[in-house]
Amino acid sequence: MLTFRGLLKASVSLILVTGPLAAHAQDSAGTAAAAPQAAQATDADAVGEDIVVNGTYARSLAAGIETKRRAAYGVDSISSTDIGKFPTQNVAEALQLVPGVAITRPRGEGLYVSVRGLGPQFQNTLMNGRTVALNDLIENGGAAGRQFRFEMLPAEFTSSIDVVKTPTADMSEGALGGNIDVKTFRPLEVGNKTTVNIRGTYTTQTKDVRPNVTVLTSAKNGDGTFGILAGAQYWGKTVRNDRFMNFGWLTDRYTAANKGGIPAGLYSPTRTRPTVETEDRKRISGIVSAQWQPTPELQTTLDMVATRLDVAYDEFGLDIYPDDGGTAGGPPAQIQPGYTVVGDTITKATINNVRFMGTREYSLNRHDLLTVGLKQTWNPDRWHVAANVNWSAAHSYHPDYRTGTVRSRAYFVAPLTYDASAGYQSVPTFTTPVDVTNPANYKLFQFNIAPKDSKDWDFYSRLDVGHDFDGFLSKLQAGGEYHWRKRDYFRRDYLIDTATNQPLTNLGAGAYQQLPYDDFLSGVSGNGFRNWLVPVSQAYVGNFFTPAIQAQPITNGDRRSSFVVSEKIAAAYVRADYQFDAGAVPVTGNLGVRYVHTDQVASGTLTSGNLATPVSYPKTFNNVLPSFNLRADLSPSLVGRLAASRVLTRPNVTDTAPRITVSTDAPTASGGNPQLVPFLATQFDGSLEWYFAPSGMLSGAVFYKAMDNYITQSNTEITIPGRGTVRLSSSVNGGNAKVYGAEAAYSQVFTFLPEPFDGFGVQGSYTHTEVKADYTAGSRTIKDQLIGLSKNSFNLVGFYDKGPLSARLSYVWRDKYLSSTGSTVQAPTYVAAFGSLDGQLSVRAADNLTLSLEAINIAGAHQDTYNDNALRFGEINYYGRTILFGIRAEF
Repeated sequence: MLTFRGLLKASVSLILVTGPLAAHAQDSAGTAAAAPQAAQATDADAVGEDIVVNGTYARSLAAGIETKRRAAYGVDSISSTDIGKFPTQNVAEALQLVPGVAITRPRGEGLYVSVRGLGPQFQNTLMNGRTVALNDLIENGGAAGRQFRFEMLPAEFTSSIDVVKTPTADMSEGALGGNIDVKTFRPLEVGNKTTVNIRGTYTTQTKDVRPNVTVLTSAKNGDGTFGILAGAQYWGKTVRNDRFMNFGWLTDRYTAANKGGIPAGLYSPTRTRPTVETEDRKRISGIVSAQWQPTPELQTTLDMVATRLDVAYDEFGLDIYPDDGGTAGGPPAQIQPGYTVVGDTITKATINNVRFMGTREYSLNRHDLLTVGLKQTWNPDRWHVAANVNWSAAHSYHPDYRTGTVRSRAYFVAPLTYDASAGYQSVPTFTTPVDVTNPANYKLFQFNIAPKDSKDWDFYSRLDVGHDFDGFLSKLQAGGEYHWRKRDYFRRDYLIDTATNQPLTNLGAGAYQQLPYDDFLSGVSGNGFRNWLVPVSQAYVGNFFTPAIQAQPITNGDRRSSFVVSEKIAAAYVRADYQFDAGAVPVTGNLGVRYVHTDQVASGTLTSGNLATPVSYPKTFNNVLPSFNLRADLSPSLVGRLAASRVLTRPNVTDTAPRITVSTDAPTASGGNPQLVPFLATQFDGSLEWYFAPSGMLSGAVFYKAMDNYITQSNTEITIPGRGTVRLSSSVNGGNAKVYGAEAAYSQVFTFLPEPFDGFGVQGSYTHTEVKADYTAGSRTIKDQLIGLSKNSFNLVGFYDKGPLSARLSYVWRDKYLSSTGSTVQAPTYVAAFGSLDGQLSVRAADNLTLSLEAINIAGAHQDTYNDNALRFGEINYYGRTILFGIRAEF
C-alpha cells in the first residue's frame, strides 16, 4: 500500500543511516563545487549560476547536470549549446545519451524513444509542457497512435529536453516509462540574436547530398518586457536501406499430404523478401514565439510550431512465398524429400510450386503538424497562478490516391531451394532454376492501391494555483486539466484484377526494369538473390487506375479498416511540497494525488456477409494516481532521492478501434479490441547523485515497476468473404508484469588537467533491466520478456571541447529485444544487439562563424533480427553512413 507515512519513515531512516557516512566521505575527499541548499531546490527548469565551463558541448553537459541536481523529482536533461545549436542533428539521437533511454532507427533515422525497457507507446511526449497531436505511419498501414515521431521536430528549434522518470501529481498522466518534455526557444531567454545554419546531408548508400538550411532570429525591447522569436527550416535527405526481410517462421506448413506430409512441429520460413527501400525526405518547419512580461510577476507566452514532412518512398522487392497456398488455382507449395532438420527447424529444403513476385511499392507520405500554445503566469507575492491552453493537429496522408501505397506486382511459380544453416547474420541461400531477371517468365498479379488518411486533433487546457509557506509545508498547489483528443483514420484498398495472369510483357518494355542497384547488401555474405526484375509503378497506375476504378464506391473491407476514436479526459490534482531537517540533513520533497476521468468512444464498422453496421463502443475509466518524491542533501555535493507513484498508459488507438485490416499479400489480419483497459503500474525509484564538480557527476539509480493489465496479442482463425480463412491478431489485457533494474551515469570535463588537455571529457551511462512476466500469445507462453525491452544498454562519449575546437566520438549499444511475441504457430521475433558509432567535429573559424562535420554509423553496422533461433533468419538492414557538414553564422 502506497502511504506517505510509510514512505516517510523509510526515507528518514535511510537518510539518518547514510547521511553521516556520506558527509564524512565527502569531507574526506573534498568537494569541487558548492551545492544549493535544500530550500533552493526547484523544478527542473531552474538553472544554476555556478556553471563556468566555456566549451559548447561541455556547457550543454553542465547545464543538463545542473537541471538534474536542482530538480524536485528524478529527471535527466539535455540542453542546447546555443540558439539553433542542439548537440545532435536529430532530437531522438540526443535522447539516446540519457541513462535508460534507447531509440529505434528505421532506415537510419532516429524516430521513436524507449525508456527503461518500455517501448515508445509507454512514453508521454509533451512540447513545452503541453500534449501534442501525433502523426502516424501510413506508408504501409502500421499505425499505432501513441508514439510521437521525433522526426517532426527540428533539433535546431529545441532548447532542452527533460526526461522525467519519477512524476509528480501535477504532471499529465500517460507514461509508464518517462515523461519527455521537449522545450523550444523563447525570445526573453535568448535575447537579441540571429543564427543561420547551412548544412549538407550525405548518405553513403545514395551518394547524394541534400541541403539543410535553418534561420532563427530573436529580439526583445530595451527594458526586456517584450520579445519575439521566429525561425524557418528546410531539410532534405535521401535514404537507401538494403533489406533482406522475412515475415516469420511457422509450424506445420507441410503436414498435409498434398504439401509433403512431413511430421508436425517443425518450423519453416514463410514469406521472404530481399528488397531495396529508398526515401526522398523533405521537411519544411517554422517556429514563432512571443513573450510579454510587463511586470516581474506577470508573463504571457505564445508558442507556435508547424512542420510539413514529405517522404517519397520507393521500394524494389522480390517476394518469395515458400508456403504458398496455391496461385491462380494451381497446387500448393510442396516440400520435397531430402530436407534437413536441426532440432525443430527445417534449415534446408527444396519446395515446389513456390510463388516468386517482383514487387514495386511507391507512396508519397505527407505528415503535417501544427501546434499553438498560450501560457499565462502570475506570481504575486507568494502566490503562483498559471493558465495553459494548446491546440494541435496532426495529419498524415497521401496528397493523391495515385500516390497512396501503390503495389505493382508480377509473378511466376517455380521450385525454391533454400539453406539457412549459415545463421541469421548472413543472407540465406535462395535459388530457383527460373531466371528472376527475365520479363518473359512473369505474369501480372493483382494491382493494389491503398490510400490512407490519419487525422489527429488534440486540445489541452489546464489551470494551476499554488502558494508558498514557511515551515514543514513549503508549498501547496492544486489544479485541473481538460484534454480532448480525436483520431480519425480512413483506409481504402483498390484491388484491381483486370489483367491478372496475363503476360507481363503485354504492358510493354516500359512496365518493368531490372533492379537499379548492382551492390545489394554487398558487405553481407551469403548466396541469396542480388538482382531481380521489378515493375514500374507509373506504367501500372496509367494502365489500371482509371477514373472509373477510382470512382468505385468503398467496400466493406474499407469500412472495416477505418475507425474514429475520441477521448475526453478530465483530471484534478493536489500537490504538497514539504521540507524538514533529518538531523543535519536537509530534506525536501512533494506528495500528491491525481484523479483522472476518461471517456472513450471507439467507432467503426462491423460486417456480416454484405451487411455493414456502424458501431460505437463507449468506455469510461477512473483512476487515482498518488505520487511521492523525496530529496535529501546528504552533503554539499551528494543528493539522495526516493520516489513512488502510480502511473498509467492508455492502449494504442489502433488497438482499441473496432476494426479489421486484412493483408493483401498474406492470409493474416489485424484487429482492435474496444474493451481494452489502460496499462497501470506502481513504481518505486531510488537514486544517489554525487556532484563532484560543476561539470562532473556520478549517479546510480534503482527502479521497480509492477504493471497491471498488461496488453498482449491474441490470435484467432476467422473467415473473410472473398479471402477465406485468415489469422486475426488482436490485443487483450493479458496479466501482470514486473520490470526492475539499475542505471548508472558518469560525466566529467577534465578541468584539473593542464592546458590544453583540460578540454577533454567523458560521458557514459549503463542500464540493466530485468522483467518477470508470464503471459500468452495465442497458446504460446511468453515468459520474462516484454516487447521492446533490452536487458542491457550503454553509451560512452569521449569529447574535447576548448577554445575554437569541439570534437566528440560516441558509441551507443543496446542488447537484443523481443519485437513480436509470435502466436500459437509462429515463432517470436527478436531484434539482435546493435551499436552505432557516431562522431562530431566543429571549429570556430571566427567569433561568429563555426564549421562543423558530423558522421552517423561510422562503423557501417547493419541491424539484424531472427526468429527465436539463430538458424531462423529474420531481417538484415543496412542503411550505410550519414555525413553532415556545414557552416553556422551568428549575428
